[in-house]
Amino acid sequence: MSFNKIILFGNLGRDPELRYTPQGVPVCDFTMATNERRRDKSGEYQDVPMWFRVTLWRNLAENASKYLKKGSPVYIEGRLTVEEWTDRDGNARQTLSVQATEMHFIGRGGGSENYPPGEQVNEPQYSGAPRQSNAAVSEAAEEDDDIPF
Repeated sequence: MSFNKIILFGNLGRDPELRYTPQGVPVCDFTMATNERRRDKSGEYQDVPMWFRVTLWRNLAENASKYLKKGSPVYIEGRLTVEEWTDRDGNARQTLSVQATEMHFIGRGGGSENYPPGEQVNEPQYSGAPRQSNAAVSEAAEEDDDIPF
């Protein structure tokens, strides 16, 4: 048995680009970044971005192009795929991308005020402890960095 699933929570790096296949199926592409907080050589924390190319299909594609824009926070689930292409010099190249199977809009400030009334906004559900403020999460992350594993 094998399994291919990726979960991303980050921000769009550019506006979504909507197009249609010859059969009329909507397809939307965008880049998004996640950040990892690391200490640099001087001991200061730095956010290191990891960039992903994301492709959505059908209703997900139309909703993304309608409601998301550069900088929008979004939660994506999908699978990693390899895209093969040829560069300008004729060299064969490969790029990892994400074929999204699920998308949840994340409103700034924890609400869904960015989306029109009547539209269902799916926010990821988390079990366990209640959400912490950003300050509490930052403090916890700093303490965790001292753990040797």
